Amino acid sequence: MTDLTGKTALVTGSVQGIGLAIAEALAVARARIAVHGLAEPGQAETVCARLEELGAPEAAFFPADLRDPDAIGAMMADVAAWGGVDVLVNNAGIQHTAPLAEMPRETWDAILAVNLSAAFHTMQAALPAMAERGYGRVINIASVHGLVASKDKAPYVAAKFGLVGMSRVAALEYAAAGSKASGGVTVNCICPGWTETAIIEPQVEARAASFGGDRDRGIADLLAEKQPSQRTSDPGEIGALALWLCSALAHNVTGTAIPVDGGWTAQ
Repeated sequence: MTDLTGKTALVTGSVQGIGLAIAEALAVARARIAVHGLAEPGQAETVCARLEELGAPEAAFFPADLRDPDAIGAMMADVAAWGGVDVLVNNAGIQHTAPLAEMPRETWDAILAVNLSAAFHTMQAALPAMAERGYGRVINIASVHGLVASKDKAPYVAAKFGLVGMSRVAALEYAAAGSKASGGVTVNCICPGWTETAIIEPQVEARAASFGGDRDRGIADLLAEKQPSQRTSDPGEIGALALWLCSALAHNVTGTAIPVDGGWTAQ
């Protein structure tokens, strides 16, 4: 079992969905957790308490608007003062579906800022200190849309392809940092397919509407179109993979984009 005692993890977008599942997996491994996200009143406190119950020695909330580089810089400085970033998980993301010709300019800007530029800013702040310590893990939650395209998702696909490419560059730049004994510094992407999260709910609802509001049939139709396994993933499955990438065994796993997509990108 991976033991992250003494390590601190920052997980963006970790008050729900995949981000929360990853934070929970890291908490069980006894990492300190820096929580971030768009939290409702009381939600951050509830999440932090939950993570501590699971085994995190400490969990604290660090707010930041990921569209604002200065806000990201302030958050990274605060987390560094709190204990540094040994594990950085860039999970926060937003999506909007529309044909390219109809995509609002401000939507393009926001999706690129949150899904791609924010990861650049957090990585730029965290990676040098990871290299100095000889251990660090950057796990960027991309998507199958970082590997293949779909209609009506121009900014999302552009951001996720960019995230995979940027992660590979960083993996090369830091590949020789640290050692097998210290764990090294790795940078990887996880690329989920259809996963039971809030971000896909608008697409589920739209598809369900064509079946008289039947949500199960809507999900089945989405899966049949793209995901050969005909099964969605659970966020906890992504959390388990992220935890494994943090282990010492994964010191030579870097620069990858690992699909969890039921065969979607194998087609």
